[in-house]
Amino acid sequence: MNSFLTYMILGISLAAPIGPVNAAQLNRGIKKGFFHAWIFGFGALLADIFYMMLVYFGVIHFIDTSFMKTFLWIFGFFVLTYSGIESLLSIREINMNSDFRGNTSRFSSFLSGFLMSISNPLTIMFWLGIYGSVLAKTVSSSSLQQLLLYSAAIIFGILIWDFTMAAVSSSARKFLHSKIIILISILSSLFMIGFGIYFGYYACISLFY
Repeated sequence: MNSFLTYMILGISLAAPIGPVNAAQLNRGIKKGFFHAWIFGFGALLADIFYMMLVYFGVIHFIDTSFMKTFLWIFGFFVLTYSGIESLLSIREINMNSDFRGNTSRFSSFLSGFLMSISNPLTIMFWLGIYGSVLAKTVSSSSLQQLLLYSAAIIFGILIWDFTMAAVSSSARKFLHSKIIILISILSSLFMIGFGIYFGYYACISLFY
């Protein structure tokens, strides 16, 4: 039980650092509400599970090639820059006096979370380093059942963080002043664009140097 709790806390700590996915989820919760933010995080989680499986089966070494890294840098640049600009353009849609949902479907929120996470090169390096280390340690000293249990604990920890982010971002509409909400939305949008530019920079280095 102590080991499960330890790996669950690891999952929370892995998901907690601010990054493009957290910024986008915060933005979506403010604009669309709890379920859109939560399903966005769930889409991102499936991308995490996908990379965890690649690490487990050793396929990650193909994804770690320079060609695939360059492709993902470029893809991440377009996804994050587009999402950030679109979010900035929709700032005016934040209406504190109404429960705004717009025409965005929950599947669209899910797909956005999945694409943003799976196109993030940092996700690959993240899971290669963190989960690869967990895998190496666990395989040498534990059974397959324990490895699956620890992996489930990490996923459960990420789910807890996603739920927390969705709850906090959607509740922010009720407790914060409208100008603060708009400022948070602008900052999170700029954060996504900044990460997009960061990925674009490394794409250019990979292509031309």
